[in-house]
Amino acid sequence: MARAPILQLSDISLTFGGDPVFAGLDLVVPAGDRVALVGRNGSGKSTLMKVMAGLVEADSGTRVIPPGVGVGYMEQDPSMEGFATLGDYAASELNEGEAYKVEMVAQGLKFDPSGAVETASGGERRRAALAKLMAEAPELMLLDEPTNHLDIEAISWLENELKQTRRAFVIISHDRAFLRELTRSTLWIDRGKVLRNEQGFEHFEAWRDKLWDEEDMQRHKMDRKIKAEARWAVEGISARRKRNQGRVRALQDLRAERSSMIKRAGTADMGLEAGPKSGRKVIEAEGVSKSYGDKPIVSNFSLKVQRGDRIAFVGPNGVGKTTLLNMLMQNEQPDSGDVKHGTNLVPAVFDQNRSQLDPNMSLWENLAGDPEMRVSGKADQVLVRGQPKHVVGYLKEYLFEEGQARAPVRSLSGGEKARLLLAKLMAKESNLLVLDEPTNDLDVETLDLLQELLDDYSGTVLLVSHDRDFLDRVATTTIAMEGNGNATVYAGGWSDYQAQKAELGAEQAEIKAAAKKTQPKQEKSKSSAKKGLSFTEQHRLEALPSEIERLEAEIAKLEGLMSNPDLYTKEPMKFQKATEALTHRQDKLSAAELEWLELEEKAEG
Repeated sequence: MARAPILQLSDISLTFGGDPVFAGLDLVVPAGDRVALVGRNGSGKSTLMKVMAGLVEADSGTRVIPPGVGVGYMEQDPSMEGFATLGDYAASELNEGEAYKVEMVAQGLKFDPSGAVETASGGERRRAALAKLMAEAPELMLLDEPTNHLDIEAISWLENELKQTRRAFVIISHDRAFLRELTRSTLWIDRGKVLRNEQGFEHFEAWRDKLWDEEDMQRHKMDRKIKAEARWAVEGISARRKRNQGRVRALQDLRAERSSMIKRAGTADMGLEAGPKSGRKVIEAEGVSKSYGDKPIVSNFSLKVQRGDRIAFVGPNGVGKTTLLNMLMQNEQPDSGDVKHGTNLVPAVFDQNRSQLDPNMSLWENLAGDPEMRVSGKADQVLVRGQPKHVVGYLKEYLFEEGQARAPVRSLSGGEKARLLLAKLMAKESNLLVLDEPTNDLDVETLDLLQELLDDYSGTVLLVSHDRDFLDRVATTTIAMEGNGNATVYAGGWSDYQAQKAELGAEQAEIKAAAKKTQPKQEKSKSSAKKGLSFTEQHRLEALPSEIERLEAEIAKLEGLMSNPDLYTKEPMKFQKATEALTHRQDKLSAAELEWLELEEKAEG
């Protein structure tokens, strides 16, 4: 049964006084629809969503909303003028007595509704805007980059809430995992046209590539036809030309149609080169601990980073990922423990606050004014991996228009700022990349390219990200920071970490169950303890069987992982990490068994 439309756009055209953003656009959103709205940065996704919300009026065309249907829009930069707290803003459209809805959503999104608007960060304001929309729950929810500034825990909460709702929603996001889980249809903005596929984002890339292949074939056929017709026009006799003026006009029409075909936007021409090779040991942290007041960040944390490692740091916002990263880079001192760097390190840093960009300076000035990029005596050139390039030419490689070169950085979108920072980062040689939230605001194509560059990069990568798909594609090791100073090292990316954590949880549950069964025997053993054992030795003797059982389970799990014949060839770094972990646990098991035997012999006199 067809679902009734709750939003209909007909023959929408919008220009903003220049080239058309949309022309002749038609769009219908049925009740209960779950739509991914995708397209390149700058293609007009947010503009279309504002037209859908009624916040931007089209030059022509109609927008129809049935009576009684509510449409809500989550703004990226909400205006909160007149509100004292974030909660006041989020509850402003609710009826009296419904403020509890904001409290419930705020708990899931992890922000404080009592926080003052005046001092709130951009991320807090966006979470408040998202909470406002989720609490109001209109019939159609329009979500513009809802996962930005959310950690994975909050993203999972939002994902589950949207799975359960019967409301329709349209989502702009570059988080592949989020879109795959939630969407049932896809709207793709490509060169001013909006195309619809009645399948979710999971099928988007195959659909897009098929359309592009068909487009390339159509262009090829048209080029051949124009070539043949042009040859006829040149070689045909005069009398015949006179009788076939219609064919001449058809040739002119063909040429006009071909010239009107808009060339597809290419991907950024990003390049990344490793500098001089670093030593094999890049970073070694031993027994590192750090606290702020009574809040532990890490406790007794140790890590060895080898050349070529791709290490991801994951955990809730505020848990201390950036702090740990700063300690590993020796930009911040631990309370105890030691961090040593290997030889010949040349780091390059992408910081999540993008503080390396001056918002009041132009794109040109941000590049040419960088001392490491400046070319002596050439104000219009920058040094890119040792070679001079014209500033505008280099900006074009990162998909910036010539007219943007003199514009201030503050005028750029989030994705454009990320691309500009990547342009600065990748102009310099390095052998250690530190990427703190690089994926925010980047479109799918740029994320794909960044992943490919990291795959080919011969240096070492330290990465903080909440993008689960990107973590799976890039990371060979994941460090999970789960609060209270706990930082655990897992082999592989996000999905590997989740699988290992689940297995470990199941094993620990089995060990606890087994411990309960053996407790009476242990009590009996306590009562008959030999005087030859001290209290500490007796306690250790009772604890060792569980420790041995746990180590045996971990060894079995690692041996199962390494039994995969493709692991060594397809994921050599993962194989190496698993091998090191297996050797470490086998050594610990041998030591534990020997200790148990010695204590048992001592207890028996």
